[in-house]
Amino acid sequence: MSQTSEKLNPAADAILQLDNIEVIYEKVIFAIKHISLQVGPQAIVALLGANGAGKSTILKAISGLIPAQRGEIVQGRIFYQGHDVTQATPAQLVSQGLVQVLEGRHCFGHLTVEENLLTGAFVRRPSAKVLSQELEKVYNFFPRLKLLRKNQAGYTSGGEQQMVAIGRALMANPKLILLDEPSMGLAPQIVEEIFEIVHQLQQTQGLSFLLAEQNATVALRYADYAYVLESGHITHHGDAQTIASSQALSDSYLGKQ
Repeated sequence: MSQTSEKLNPAADAILQLDNIEVIYEKVIFAIKHISLQVGPQAIVALLGANGAGKSTILKAISGLIPAQRGEIVQGRIFYQGHDVTQATPAQLVSQGLVQVLEGRHCFGHLTVEENLLTGAFVRRPSAKVLSQELEKVYNFFPRLKLLRKNQAGYTSGGEQQMVAIGRALMANPKLILLDEPSMGLAPQIVEEIFEIVHQLQQTQGLSFLLAEQNATVALRYADYAYVLESGHITHHGDAQTIASSQALSDSYLGKQ
């Protein structure tokens, strides 16, 4: 399709760029307005804001899932690896290395942990040898999953299901992973473990991450850059340390005093 093959010229080294994106639901409800952001190669970028600020909508606009929720992009363009993918389908994007891990993990509860992981490689259809090698790579990052590989995913803990969801994304051989609320419902120790693994994947595998997260404290410890959202708009952005030390977060979460 021309939407995925046309070569354009967005910002020089950005793996992902959004230019002035607007999304509406049900033809009338504006969810996000004038959203412009970038994710560089081998970067962790955080989308921060209270519940309902528009974080998940941005991720779903990027991954092509907005139409499934009766939404549409009505303005702006999305570039991935220099190509306009504004109208690309989720399958096209996954085949190009852009994968989303949805909020709430969404494992197949009746399948084993290993069967869940294998579904992530479906689009690529690798050989049995390559599939085995990639499973071992996932198990190296998530040793707990190897111990649980024959267990039904529905009987594992919330943290283990989050690991399954990220591991399944890794099986698609991604370059960019969109993580939606990875800390939701998890104990602080498990949250730290998840973010440590994300950091390792960034450092050792060269992956980029765009993560939507309400837990700004932990996200900013691992992120390189952050965007703060309020009511569908970006109100502040900057390197993670600058955002962490500014008034931006309290303004967004608690409202300006």
